[in-house]
Amino acid sequence: MAAKKNNKTTILYRYGLITILFVAFGVVIMGKLFDTTVIEASDWNARAKAELSRIDTIAPERGNILSDNGNILACNLRVYDILLDLRHDQFKKMKVLPWRSIDSLADSLDRYYPRIADLMSRPADTIKKYSWHARLKKEFERPDSLRKRALRICQKKTLEDYDRIRNFPLLKNMKGRGSRLPLYKTGRNMRIYPYGKMAYRSIGRVNENFKTRQIHGYSGLEKFLDTLLYGKPGLAKKVALTNGITNWVSTPPQRGFDIHTTINIDLQDMLEEELHKICKDANAEWGTAVLMEVSTGEIKAISNIERLENGTYGEALNRAVLPFEPGSVMKPISLMIAFEDGLVHSVNDMADCSPFMKTSDPHGGGMKTMKQVIEQSSNTGIARVIFRGYSQHPEKFYDRLKGLGFFEPMNSGIAGEQTPRIRRLTDKDSKGRNITMTARHLDLARQAYGYNTELPPLFTLSVYNAIANNGKYVRPHLVRSLIDENGRDSVLKIDYIRDSICSAATARKVRECIKEVVWGDHGTARLVRDDRVCVVGKTGTAYPVEKGVYNTSKRRYAFAGFFPYDHPQYSCIALVLGNAGNSANRTSGQVVKNMAIKMYSRGMLNNASTYTSEKKESKPTLSASTGNGFTKTAGALGITGLKQIKGNAQKGSGVPDVRGYDVTSAVRILESCGLNVSTNGSGHVVGQSIAPGSALRRGAHIMLTLRN
Repeated sequence: MAAKKNNKTTILYRYGLITILFVAFGVVIMGKLFDTTVIEASDWNARAKAELSRIDTIAPERGNILSDNGNILACNLRVYDILLDLRHDQFKKMKVLPWRSIDSLADSLDRYYPRIADLMSRPADTIKKYSWHARLKKEFERPDSLRKRALRICQKKTLEDYDRIRNFPLLKNMKGRGSRLPLYKTGRNMRIYPYGKMAYRSIGRVNENFKTRQIHGYSGLEKFLDTLLYGKPGLAKKVALTNGITNWVSTPPQRGFDIHTTINIDLQDMLEEELHKICKDANAEWGTAVLMEVSTGEIKAISNIERLENGTYGEALNRAVLPFEPGSVMKPISLMIAFEDGLVHSVNDMADCSPFMKTSDPHGGGMKTMKQVIEQSSNTGIARVIFRGYSQHPEKFYDRLKGLGFFEPMNSGIAGEQTPRIRRLTDKDSKGRNITMTARHLDLARQAYGYNTELPPLFTLSVYNAIANNGKYVRPHLVRSLIDENGRDSVLKIDYIRDSICSAATARKVRECIKEVVWGDHGTARLVRDDRVCVVGKTGTAYPVEKGVYNTSKRRYAFAGFFPYDHPQYSCIALVLGNAGNSANRTSGQVVKNMAIKMYSRGMLNNASTYTSEKKESKPTLSASTGNGFTKTAGALGITGLKQIKGNAQKGSGVPDVRGYDVTSAVRILESCGLNVSTNGSGHVVGQSIAPGSALRRGAHIMLTLRN
């Protein structure tokens, strides 16, 4: 009985103790509640208000850049970093690690996603160190708690890559989807350029601020039109819901405009090819070229290349909008002013070309017509003509150029655009010191024939374009229209710097003189002559200035002109910096000539295509890969025209030969061999950077050259 009483007392004592603890705990809770809701209420309300009033910025989607026919030159692509969670429950519950499956997973990763490029072609110790076998073994040998939570497999990949990895050994047998798998992905937008390096500097590139996740342009159209491409950020506020605080979009982001450019992909490809070829043949340091449509001022192609340290040529600084001494391409501009001002009236008017202002004519002195002055590129002839109107007031030559709109920005759409630099020849310098008339006369003569001046090639081309366009000046531009996120097209009005910079009669006279440069008996660009399409233009050479002095071992070779002569459709300028001893006739002039011939042969100059020189009866042709039934099928169909094309590349004997293939098939074949493929041009494959049959190194880069 006593034992039961003692037991009851013990139980009651315990219950009492527990009750006291609960009461004490309740008092603490009530005290904390009172402290929070009464004493510190204002502080907590301020914190809640601050959190709920916080506004987050939502980055907008950047607009696309399109070619003249709507092809995408720059766009956004959703890419993913793919990661492996090695502390995942799927691994923790494994009592024994399946090393065979882990090795198989490593084999697959080494093949498709090697940790370093060209891994399998490197020395054995490098392969051992950087293979996925070593990396995975190192991680799985650690305790669960010390393994990587986010082991990055690859970055900037697509959903196809994620699905491929998910079906690799070890992972494919794991159950679950999404977060229940140890494999996961983090997505972000990436700016891609489907045509690679084509018009690289003109289209431009972007930079991403990884803190703010904002993407802005830093070169080319991406920079110049950044405010339009970027769009308008959205706003999201914090709101309290029953399940917590979440973001509530108060102002949705507005997508940036799509920029519809004037670039023609085919012409761009041709211009880059021609400029690259000429620069390579001449061993030039760099070259720049612009092709423009005469009637509209649309820049159809623009290319800038320079020689790299390894001796090859790559896309370079956009020198088309940077000022250089133009040399003799300035002379037709001076002649245009002379005709407009009445200093000369006819192409047959004469000028004395004997030595003048410390300058002599390399083609001989004597009297020459205006045609001969331009044809033979007479420095003294054009200087004497300009002196007829400006010798008394040399500063007015600058004013005359300014009246043409020569120094006004074009707003062409090309980032880094600069205006011409020509000194106004006043009688005092910037410090108020007197300048003699003799010095001013020397400078005026040099300005007349293209020295002591600096013109961006694009500005020079714009005046030649006006001469071809009967005096009407159209502003060179890269942007045709803007397209908003709803697909509405806003056509941009072309703003003329001047509706007319000379009369139609003056333009015709200057064109007659320029024609003699190519088609005259003593023209400085006779090699540009071709019977298929009449190209006309003016050559120009100038020494580059390096460290403040002329470097006479080098020259800039320029050619500016237009074609066809009778009805000009395109104007073009090319500028090449190379060693002395060459000529504009054989370098930059050939760029313009070859462009004209290619465009003519493709029927792009309002003419019939001349790909086939003579008309032939159209007959059906059977095109197929080689096979047993090829001839039999042709016979059954009554077709006599047969064309065999390549079918399957031979594998197992080195790099496959994909010449003659369409680009889709070629890329598929080479990528299946583990090669990284890039292309240059359009059409079928005519060349590959790694010779067929060479040792196959997975992960190696191969460039395919395409032609139509």
